[in-house]
Amino acid sequence: MDRRAAILTGLGLAAGARLARSAASRPRNVIFILTDDHRYDAMGFLRGQKWLQTPHMDAMAREGVHFKNAFVTTALCSPSRATILTGVYAHRHKIVDNNTPIPPGTTFFPQYLQKAGYKTGFFGKWHMGNVRDDPQPGFDRWVSFLGQGTYLPSKNGLNVDGKRVPQKGYITDELTDYALDWLKQLRRDQPYFLYLSHKAVHSEFIPAERHKGRYAKEIFEYPATMAAGDTMARGRPMWVQNQRNSWHGVDFPYHSDLDIAEYYKRYAETLLAVDESLGRVMEVLRERGELDSTLVIYMGDNGFAFGEHGLIDKRTAYEESMRVPMLARCPELFGRGKTVEAMVANLDIMPTVLDAAGLTPPQGLDGASLLPLMRGEGSGWRKELLYEYYWERNFPHTPTIHALRTDRYKYIRVHGLWDIDELYDLQSDPLESNNLIFSKEHAPVVRSMNQRLFEILEQTGGMQIPLYPDRGGQSNLRRKTGPKAADFPPELTR
Repeated sequence: MDRRAAILTGLGLAAGARLARSAASRPRNVIFILTDDHRYDAMGFLRGQKWLQTPHMDAMAREGVHFKNAFVTTALCSPSRATILTGVYAHRHKIVDNNTPIPPGTTFFPQYLQKAGYKTGFFGKWHMGNVRDDPQPGFDRWVSFLGQGTYLPSKNGLNVDGKRVPQKGYITDELTDYALDWLKQLRRDQPYFLYLSHKAVHSEFIPAERHKGRYAKEIFEYPATMAAGDTMARGRPMWVQNQRNSWHGVDFPYHSDLDIAEYYKRYAETLLAVDESLGRVMEVLRERGELDSTLVIYMGDNGFAFGEHGLIDKRTAYEESMRVPMLARCPELFGRGKTVEAMVANLDIMPTVLDAAGLTPPQGLDGASLLPLMRGEGSGWRKELLYEYYWERNFPHTPTIHALRTDRYKYIRVHGLWDIDELYDLQSDPLESNNLIFSKEHAPVVRSMNQRLFEILEQTGGMQIPLYPDRGGQSNLRRKTGPKAADFPPELTR
């Protein structure tokens, strides 16, 4: 297969083809649970904040596999979700922002599952195309909503198999109700793929009524890289220093006087309903006698910064933005209580699910099945991962970024700015606080990673930056005066 054919495979040209059966064990039922803006350390057992509680996620990690180094290749909702469903980088599936329509003919992997006899159901946030919430190809059951949806009941309601239905309750609970009602109606001998795609924990964070105030008295530990002195003294690019004082920075967050600590507490309280939802899914599987035989995968669509490097939100190539939680459980396939150190990504969900279903993934994908890693067979796994983000006119604070991450280093290159690039030694500097881009000792690392970055882009057809018509105005407002020491918690100004 030539390179162009490989690039196009899986994106629509082979949509009518059936995938070959693999030599795997019997096809598995699969449940994929996706959350929004869930950062990698916001799980109780990782103690991102000492008081945060996620008992069902903790149990899933104990009883399954925790992917310690899981990432997305674009830290933005629509591109990340499209990569999950296609197994390729954003520059290949072309959904590079939250407004781009889905290219005609795009194939999503549930379409292959349908052809193999699976029943498929989608429940939750779709958020690709950003116009409609109509049922999409590949799903027998469809429950979704327009755009970001709402946590509380709204007049727009839900789209249930193409019909407008009122949203009656808190969105996390209601989506779980729909998903489990569908699951309970399936015959025990019917293979299925259930995709539960939560709105949570996207801002603005609104906890369920039963969880409001749960963490009100807890003490938030501010990030070590939040102080203004850290941003300016450690070789940060000017665009990062400037972003502190923009919509996505801690000096003027969302053009308001937002308190980062209170913001995180609402985030954590909103996450509680997601954790309960996971527990409900596991309980129904137990009732059906399918708990240990069903592959359940949990992950976030991108991370989220709460002050790290002086920033909030995602989009950047820093760890808090591109790193996500990922858990998997299926004791019959790979046992219990494992931690995978290898770099995995949203690219790998499509081939993993197809592999679990006993199907051979199509050629030309950028991802690979995670099942061998889950079984402890990690030889030959990737040693590097490409990250990409494309500048958005309506959120102009973050430039076009390409990055290459290895087990030890991260090289970040911005495009279209007169500014410096970045290199971090993740072993000695996991907080990414010391930019080594001008280190003579590391000059060979910079050269080799830059060369490899462009080799990957060339090999995967990523040498052209997508350009689309403007969608809305720019948000340029910045605070006219700089921050004062009094604007920061005392522990950050010492």
